[in-house]
This record gives sequence, structure tokens and C-alpha cells, in this order.
Amino acid sequence: MSRPADRCPGVFATHAAADGHIARLRLSGGRILPDRLEALATAAERFGDGHLELTGRANVQVRGIAEADVPAFAGAMVAAGLAGSATHDTVRNIVVSPFTGRLGGTGELWAVADRLSAALADADETTALSGRFWFGLDDGRGDVLRRTPDVVGVWDGADGAELVVAGRRTGRVVPLAGAAEAMLDVARQFLACRDDEWRIADLPEQARESLHRDLAAWGASGAAPVSGDSVPGPRVGWFGQDDGRVLLGTVTPFGRLSARQAQFAAAIGSTLIVTPDRELLITDLTEGVAETVVRVLAPMGFVFDAASPWTRASACTGSPGCARSGADVRRLLADRIEAGAGFDEPEHWVGCPRRCGSPPGATVRVLGGQ
Repeated sequence: MSRPADRCPGVFATHAAADGHIARLRLSGGRILPDRLEALATAAERFGDGHLELTGRANVQVRGIAEADVPAFAGAMVAAGLAGSATHDTVRNIVVSPFTGRLGGTGELWAVADRLSAALADADETTALSGRFWFGLDDGRGDVLRRTPDVVGVWDGADGAELVVAGRRTGRVVPLAGAAEAMLDVARQFLACRDDEWRIADLPEQARESLHRDLAAWGASGAAPVSGDSVPGPRVGWFGQDDGRVLLGTVTPFGRLSARQAQFAAAIGSTLIVTPDRELLITDLTEGVAETVVRVLAPMGFVFDAASPWTRASACTGSPGCARSGADVRRLLADRIEAGAGFDEPEHWVGCPRRCGSPPGATVRVLGGQ
């Protein structure tokens, strides 16, 4: 079974842009250990443009890699434990409610994400999944559900999760211990009925309805209600974890970190979480360490103020990095913010009608392009 051609970059099969090749690294639920972030920053400095970019699927990408350096970059990522095999490189798209297990929710969702990531990498048939097909684990607050991944496991508040497929409930509640395999089964069913579609929502209506009927037939009564309404504001600032420690949420302009910024974040020594809103969470800190982190990182360009316009403003790559763009949208947006503009609601500026990277619910401003 072949994989649909979606041009979604990975580590081994990169995307050639106007500013060089783009490599994207899939993180299990957005988590990255500090030693791996350090290795990634070093590789970005050596082979890329010296920056890391956080993506809307809680992954990280590096731009500006010379074609001749792609194999060396991939080798460095394999050595760092950030990439596996070339055949399964782009199929491990998993997002998790970022606060879960630390501010409410359940830490077991992280274990489910790891099991699902391993299962996707081990199954031969998953090589046929598009790089755009993705999985989610929502702890009930709705932050993952609102992004409508293809398959979501929604925690029921106990030891189970309801499967939600392409934004629709199935009523099927599975034990958390078996959630990874159940979600993988949905992907297998999609592969069995799709032609060249990338995602479940892309299926013809008849095939999509048939898939939903099959899944609903497995459903259990008494499933927990699913809602996407309880969505947090910016995860930016100082948060008290349930265990008494501190979680710091921060953003950088355009979700872009220099290698030096990433190295300083890695030096803290804590697990970091990339969110689908391009925030970076620094976890499990004592109050004293958290105070030091803010004092050191804020002058380097990390934003810890939830009222900052950078928590509501984003943009595509724009020109000159993207050949399709008709405007240097990042420069234009940065100029507006530096002039004192604020944003009551999220805005995303793009340089062409493709609207790449548009967050859900954001006002999209198209400034030109092909």
C-alpha cells in the first residue's frame, strides 16, 4: 500500500524551500528531553539556519539545510534519539493536552502517547499513512479536540478513553492501557477504505459514514460527554503544578528559537513540552529555579507575559523563505507589534492563499501571493 504524496517533511525526506531544505521532527505529545533539545540546537546551528521552529502539531522543524547536509542532519537526529527509521519517519503525529498530569488531567496520557508512537513505528502498514494524519489525546478540557485530529482518545476521568474520529463521537470507551492499540486500529480501518486521501475527513461521504458506523457499532453506553468548549487561554506565565512545583509557559516571536535560546532552555535540565499553540512549557521546577529561569531567559527574548501580543499573533514563513509568498509577513507583523499594536483575538498573517500554519479560530490575513 503506497503513501499519498503530501509533501509533509520529515527528517529523512525533507522539503526543499526557497531558503533550503526543511526537516521536521515528530515529538511524542510535544515532549522533548533537555539533552535532546541541546543536540537539536547544535545540529540546527551546524547544518541549518541556526534556529528551531515550533509547529502547530507540537513538533519542531529546522530550515535552511543544504541538500548535501540532509543525510548528516538525519544521522545526528538518529544519534540523539529524535528520529527512527526512514520508512516511519513522518507517521508519528501525536498531540497531547500539554498540561495533563501536571495541572489536572492524568499523567497516563503521556504513557499512551509513548505506546502509540512505538506501535506506529513497529507496524509495517503504518508506512502508508500520510504525514498529515494525526492522533490526539485529550484529558477532557477540549484543547486537543478543537483541532480535530483524525483519531482522539478523550479521557473519561477514570481509567478509560472515548474514541472521537474526525470530530465525531463513536461512543466506544476503551481502557487507557489499550487506547494506543485501539487508536491504531482506527488508522488501519482508514487505510483499508481510503484511496489516496490523506485524512479521514477527506474520505468520500459514503466511505466516511461507513467507517463511523463500524466504529459506533463497537460503542459502549454511558460514555463521558465530549466537549471542546473548555479551552485554556495562553499557556504563558507561572503555573503551580498539582505536586507543588512550578511550570513556566513561554513563547517567542513566531514560535522561533535561536540555537542559543534553545541551548539555554536545555541547560535548565527539565522536560520541555511544545504545545500546538507554539508555546514552550518548562516543567517540574522549584520556585527558586523558576525565578532564576525567568530572570535569565526573559532578556533573551522569551515572553512570560500572557498579555503580550506575541501570545495572539503568528505568521507563516513568508518571503524570502517561501517562494509562494507575496510579502515578508513576519517583518510586517513584527513592525506592527513594535509600533505598539495589540490583538484582542488571535491573528495569523500569511503571504499567499494557502494559509499555511493557520491556528484554529484565528483571524487569517492574506497579504498577497500566488
